[in-house]
Amino acid sequence: MLIHPTLENLRQMKLSGMIRALETQLQTPDVQELHFDDRFGMIVDAEVSYRANNSLKSRLSKAKLRQSSCIEDIDFRTARGLDKSVIASLATSAWVGLHRNILITGPTGTGKSFIACALAQKACRDGHTASYQRASRLFHDLAIAKSTGKYASLLGGLAKKSILVIDDFGLEAFTDEQRHDLFEIVEERYERKSLIIASQLPIDKWHEAIGDPTIADAILDRIVHNAYKLCIKSKKSMRPQLNEGTDAE
Repeated sequence: MLIHPTLENLRQMKLSGMIRALETQLQTPDVQELHFDDRFGMIVDAEVSYRANNSLKSRLSKAKLRQSSCIEDIDFRTARGLDKSVIASLATSAWVGLHRNILITGPTGTGKSFIACALAQKACRDGHTASYQRASRLFHDLAIAKSTGKYASLLGGLAKKSILVIDDFGLEAFTDEQRHDLFEIVEERYERKSLIIASQLPIDKWHEAIGDPTIADAILDRIVHNAYKLCIKSKKSMRPQLNEGTDAE
């Protein structure tokens, strides 16, 4: 069998997974003794896995998550009020398909960002897209986009993501412009896509932080009513644990 023309044809079709699998088979005598159907199935499976891995890498790269955190690394040993069964349920990523939100609140340094990124990362592993945004940077980018005529494009790009993570929500009082920007984001995603919001402020303080009562009512009505709420109660900072590979904010 003239293998080189076959490999070249596979390269032209950009079937890199099949190329690697075929080359491996050629170097493995035991595999060559298998039936053709089995060998071909292994080659096709390798291509499927290769494409799936590349797609995941692309989704994670575009998500730009603040931390490389995983659901499996969430620490339940420290008393923080986390319900392991709730986290296990969220780990299925079913909430994304249902367009539910997740609101994570608690003191600084207790793992809010880690958990938010872990949930988004798991959703990416399950085939969903995500975008991580710090609230202050998000509003800054939106303001710049308005001045350059790219506001609609930026909003449209965010709206396409299955999950939008907004971290450090409510650290600063909202300006009138930011209130309207937040409403546009929330309205576009309402019952279409999901939000993960992490904040030091308790949810009952968000109305005051947003400011304008009418807009705050409209925003919170769309965010809160269909949301899972994770309230971290620990007063102990977990930041030192970052060096140990466990979760901290």
